[in-house]
Amino acid sequence: MKTANDYRIVVRGAGDIATGSIYRLYKAGFRPILLEIDKPSAIRRTVAFSEAVYDGATEIEGVTARLAKNLDEAVKIAEADELPILLDAEGKTIGDYRPDAVVDAILAKKNLGTSKEMAPLTIALGPGFEAGKDCDYVIETMRGHNLGRVISEGPAMPNTGTPGAIAGVTKDRVIHSPDKGVMRNVNKIGDVVQKGEVIAYIEDEEGKKTDIEASISGLLRGLIRDGFIVTEGFKIADIDPRLEEHDNCFTISDKARSIGGSVLELITADYISKLTKK
Repeated sequence: MKTANDYRIVVRGAGDIATGSIYRLYKAGFRPILLEIDKPSAIRRTVAFSEAVYDGATEIEGVTARLAKNLDEAVKIAEADELPILLDAEGKTIGDYRPDAVVDAILAKKNLGTSKEMAPLTIALGPGFEAGKDCDYVIETMRGHNLGRVISEGPAMPNTGTPGAIAGVTKDRVIHSPDKGVMRNVNKIGDVVQKGEVIAYIEDEEGKKTDIEASISGLLRGLIRDGFIVTEGFKIADIDPRLEEHDNCFTISDKARSIGGSVLELITADYISKLTKK
């Protein structure tokens, strides 16, 4: 009998939101191949499978993602019950692998090359896509009543540029780089920080250091990787004002799980449809 592991899935992107979809697919028995760029920029690194690009492998809630050198090795990693991740920004693997489904989970707020022709089922997360044109389905990613809604025609809600509220705090909880240079971390994810405290600094080519101060008091939920080269305005940190939510720094978010449930819904329905036709 054909199993879920025989249903081929490619997920473009493996950041923290993508990880929610990837994790739920894995727990349902699917073994997607993940595609990433060579320098992923997730700030919620403790819950992003993309960290395997740097470390060779990473484990999130008991599930391991492992970097593969090529498609053959990726398939073997999947057969060994892990998640393979390949460096493939352009999605060239898709043509060779011929998946049943492609999920664009890059969340770039624009389409970086995904099309309906890539697979029999194509799904995209968030703004930048139009269901029925760029892909078969779009999943709403904006927090609120419609989070996770499956859209079969038209786009997701446009990007507002304002982060979703956590304990009433929106844009103030997210920190962007004031300058370009190399990120040097002082604190680590999970630390309690006070407003105005220096949590990192940016070092430019001439050795000049620009301090990065905590914008609010709370838990440092996200912090871009030490040594990462950033540009001015680049998102580099995220602070959660809820001190009692320390464990949340190391588990997949409610938002990522909600979106992941919708991705799983669509793929499971397609998988069952294929089974019943055989």
